[in-house]
Amino acid sequence: MSHTAGVRQNQKLRTRQALLDAALGLLDEQSLSSLGLREVTRAAGLAPTAFYRHFENVPALGVALVEQTLGSLHGMIGAILAGTGDSEVRLDRSVELIRRHVREQPAHFRFIARERHGGVGPVREAIAAQLRLFAEEVAAALAAEPGAEGWAEEDLLMLGGLYVDHMVITASALLDAGPADDERVARTAGRRLRLIALGALHWLDEPAQGA
Repeated sequence: MSHTAGVRQNQKLRTRQALLDAALGLLDEQSLSSLGLREVTRAAGLAPTAFYRHFENVPALGVALVEQTLGSLHGMIGAILAGTGDSEVRLDRSVELIRRHVREQPAHFRFIARERHGGVGPVREAIAAQLRLFAEEVAAALAAEPGAEGWAEEDLLMLGGLYVDHMVITASALLDAGPADDERVARTAGRRLRLIALGALHWLDEPAQGA
């Protein structure tokens, strides 16, 4: 790549990020469905035509925000799941990962919490797709554990989904609590995850007589 081409590419990336940052700032006060393209470009200090060089429309920008917020977590969660055979350590590390990211990127997670059930279809679908992928990753990690013998694939996926749903709930609770109370929220989240893990240990138990 020539120096000139590299400069252009860097400028393109900076402009794209400026649009994402401007949108995120505006979304602190409103939903994506009410966000206007001109609002975003004005906040970014760009001409409206610049928007279309990077995004087809505002929903496409929203999908990019979803990928930016959740996509980066996949590698980190994968590393935690593969990092130790101690399930309690993994649960603690998972909670701490969410806690740290919510603390560092509250606007991103407020956006996810609001738009998960919001009025913009492509964004709802993008969030759901990311959460399904997380559930599949967790299920794959659980399948590799010694206690997974006899588990059906659909049950492992259900358990992975329970863990992921709880982490989403935890992120929302951390946002509501704020930094002053996030230790309590994280502690409660860890205990709830252990309760799920304890139930999973008995999933394959024979049902009681007469049940």
